[in-house]
Amino acid sequence: MQHSADRLLTTHVGSLPRGERLLQALVDREAGTAIDEAAFEKQVERDLDYALQKQAEAGVDIIGDGELPRLGFSFYVKDRMSGFGGHSPRGTVTDFAKFPGYAKLKQQQAAKGDEIAKSATLYAMPECQCAVQYDTEKRAARQELRLFTESLERTGVGNRATETFVTAATPGIVSTTLLRNPANPDYATDSDYVMALAEELRSEYELIVEQGHILQVDGPDLALERQILYVDKPLDSFLKRVELHIEALNAALLNIPKDRVRLHVCWGNWDGPHIDDMDLEPLLPLLYQAHVGGLSIPFANPRHQHEGELFVSYPLPDDMLLFPGVVDVTTNYLEHPEVVAERLARIVDVVGERERIIASTDCGFSTFAGYTMVAEDVVWAKLQTLSQGAALASERLW
Repeated sequence: MQHSADRLLTTHVGSLPRGERLLQALVDREAGTAIDEAAFEKQVERDLDYALQKQAEAGVDIIGDGELPRLGFSFYVKDRMSGFGGHSPRGTVTDFAKFPGYAKLKQQQAAKGDEIAKSATLYAMPECQCAVQYDTEKRAARQELRLFTESLERTGVGNRATETFVTAATPGIVSTTLLRNPANPDYATDSDYVMALAEELRSEYELIVEQGHILQVDGPDLALERQILYVDKPLDSFLKRVELHIEALNAALLNIPKDRVRLHVCWGNWDGPHIDDMDLEPLLPLLYQAHVGGLSIPFANPRHQHEGELFVSYPLPDDMLLFPGVVDVTTNYLEHPEVVAERLARIVDVVGERERIIASTDCGFSTFAGYTMVAEDVVWAKLQTLSQGAALASERLW
């Protein structure tokens, strides 16, 4: 991965808004409606060209494909692997129970149509009912990468980008969203399941890197699951699960150099109180055990902005970069470039090396198809503000 050699580089976490036609096609496919696959690919091409050009216009250095062909940042795995069926009985965050007024407000907004009705979050995800196996031909992954490469060439953005990146779900987040059925005859324990996922996802990870992209592995489970699957359990039991997930991730990354991988960790990107978000402090030493060359962590939201100070007590390992989130993805408030610059300067100060900081967003802007809290035109403005803030900070740091 490129360091910020003479200025602070910029990137984002992955997902970007999909156009209405592409969104409709994704929703139709998930609902079981037959779609014209050739027309779908053409629509992906159009949306990709647009998204790449908008990133370049905004001044983003490290470019992604926006996860545009996917139903969701983790849900896509069910379509590339066998072994899933039925319904996964996953719970939800505690905000709705602890803040009934907030729950009522969200229900009222949905009833008024204030939120997009077409969303991947409306569809129940399956559970793991037998042994998982990744498509040996890797057809969907190869198609996605081909479309990205062709768009980079067609638009010329590939020539301007400092680097390119592609996201993939971690074994951990797959295991906690596509849950193991307790009666699964092939996996007696969650440990068996998550390690099997690591073995199967390895080929996808390696393909992304072979194609010349930085691999971003998305692991919100490493923080988020504390308030879903582990909300009523001791902290130690959750931290042991985190250690298992990192062990599985490391197994999946066995053949990939650390400096070709960055890990995104977050507490979920919904616009709620986040009352039961766990502290970063007990997690940070465990995250340092991941076989990755960079960590992407949110610091723009008001619940976790203060935790950047932890890098004083827990210094970033010498072989890691930090991708601090300095722009929020859940609000349409447009950060002032000076705010972004101040946030970056504070992170550089605690880490101690400007070269190891790459400015980023807190999370993706549309982690599930159709689930978007920020208007599309504001998304591009936020990315431009990210670049402007990074430029201001660079002027003061170099």
